[in-house]
Amino acid sequence: MARKERYLVGLDVGTSKITAIVGEMIDDGGLDIVGIGVADAHGIRRGVVVNLEAAVESVKKAIEEAEHVAGVDIDSVHLGLSGAHIKGFNSRGVVAVAGKNREISREDVGRAVDAAKAVALPNGREILHVLPQDFVVDEQDGIGAPIGMTGARLEVNVHIITGSASSTQNSVGCVNRAGVAVLDTVLGQIAASEAVLTNDEKELGVALVDIGGGTTDFAIFERGSLWHTGVVAIGGDLFTQDIAVGLHTPIPAAEQIKCRFGCALSSLVNEDETMEVASVGGREPRVMARRILSEILQPRAEEIFHLLWDEIRRAGYEKALNSGIVLTGGGAALDGTAEIAEQLFDLPIRRGYPGELGGLADHVQSPAFATAVGLVMYAHQNYVAEPPRLVGSGALGRVAGRLRGLFKEFF
Repeated sequence: MARKERYLVGLDVGTSKITAIVGEMIDDGGLDIVGIGVADAHGIRRGVVVNLEAAVESVKKAIEEAEHVAGVDIDSVHLGLSGAHIKGFNSRGVVAVAGKNREISREDVGRAVDAAKAVALPNGREILHVLPQDFVVDEQDGIGAPIGMTGARLEVNVHIITGSASSTQNSVGCVNRAGVAVLDTVLGQIAASEAVLTNDEKELGVALVDIGGGTTDFAIFERGSLWHTGVVAIGGDLFTQDIAVGLHTPIPAAEQIKCRFGCALSSLVNEDETMEVASVGGREPRVMARRILSEILQPRAEEIFHLLWDEIRRAGYEKALNSGIVLTGGGAALDGTAEIAEQLFDLPIRRGYPGELGGLADHVQSPAFATAVGLVMYAHQNYVAEPPRLVGSGALGRVAGRLRGLFKEFF
């Protein structure tokens, strides 16, 4: 393997932060983290580019920092997609088995998947992922790998994820203008699941909840497959805004206060704990009780989780979460978040930290890095199937990219 081909890069373009992670494929088949770059995001709102020039500069900063740490030039990335424009739904495809002796072949499976994704989409939307869930052979359901089985009728259930074509193109174009090619686009929840979920959790039923700056994205897994994705259109940035308004402090100071002193459950804070709060207009800083900060944060955390639960119940999966909920994203790093979720949902709750990796892995042991690290792990898992190619500028190119590793992933 050539030296440059050993490196895989994940780029998570979020509302608050842009993160670039460089992974090196090592000879024993493992993965080392060798580069990390983080930059404040500008020109991004709720996962969508709203100011191209500002967004390009932010991407450049994250890429350059990752290059400096890793000591390699970055010319291509796997790009994470998120935002309120992402929609997911389930579909089913049915075909007659054409093989000799009615033995199911890869071609039959491919035709079934093609039939399942042959759905009419609104103008301006494109398919990002087509993810098989399970197969049915002659009314025998729950089959994971039908190739080689005998039957006359093959059905497949799939989860289809779509996005706004213009939003996706703007994100890819932003990265391209930063001087980097996009090898693949991956839904953020899928990437994060690679980094933080176990196979047992996916099998029993689990919700992955990514609390980002602009949105809270979630995905529900059951029987080893993805069955539902959704977005709650508020995120961690509202915590910062609430602090700025409630404590009469500038936004940058509010962000620092949130990270240093924030706790989403006021009962976890001692009444005698204090903190220094910067004032606006050059006035003297004030000393305030930390409990006041928690009383500002707790209602917003409860609102996010109530909206999330409404979405889960509307989709009909409230009784499927036997493994509970795994929280990731920068918002999940806030103290008290897991505890308040446990009180509200009465389910097992844990924070999701990236799995066992080598190199600089200890520097990315935070829920905030789950998506970026997951992008590298996703790229590593699919690299052997076929050498990566650049993402096409049109919808067809991106759909083709999504289906390249299909058989390797599921069979």
